Amino acid sequence: MDETEFWELIDSTREAADGDAQDQADLLVERLTQLDPDAVLDFSRHFEARYNRAYLWDLWGAAGVLLGGASDDAFDYFRCWLIGQGREVFEGAVHDPDALADLLEDFDEEVDGDGEDLGYAADEAYEQLTGVETPDLGLPPPPSEPLGTPLDLEDEAALAERLPKVWDRFGS
Repeated sequence: MDETEFWELIDSTREAADGDAQDQADLLVERLTQLDPDAVLDFSRHFEARYNRAYLWDLWGAAGVLLGGASDDAFDYFRCWLIGQGREVFEGAVHDPDALADLLEDFDEEVDGDGEDLGYAADEAYEQLTGVETPDLGLPPPPSEPLGTPLDLEDEAALAERLPKVWDRFGS
């Protein structure tokens, strides 16, 4: 599975699920189990590489503004959700987290921003296909700290300064 096929699966399941991350995860598992185990591992590698790439201070700050605060776990699930939004939104947000103000049509913290189940879809599909857990993907280890300039996620003035468009649109 190449990168284009990865994003096509993400897009088609998001559209079929009307943007509901949990339904999207269920559809992903369903579609991935129609592939061979090696293709599922390829999908998992694409997902994990993007998940690790999104470990950025400014993106964590944007998640905090959107969600009204973001713990470690909340930011993990936000990054999964962000991948689930598709290539344009994901790449735009990783390149410039403040661009989320323009990339997102709307954001409801009650239903958006939590893609925990998306993060497990490939593992679930692989286990259904093979009866065993997903093996090591052979990817470099994730960064131990977010990349970029550290940001005090509790400091509203710092968030507003670093992410002015996101703050203006979604901040308190």
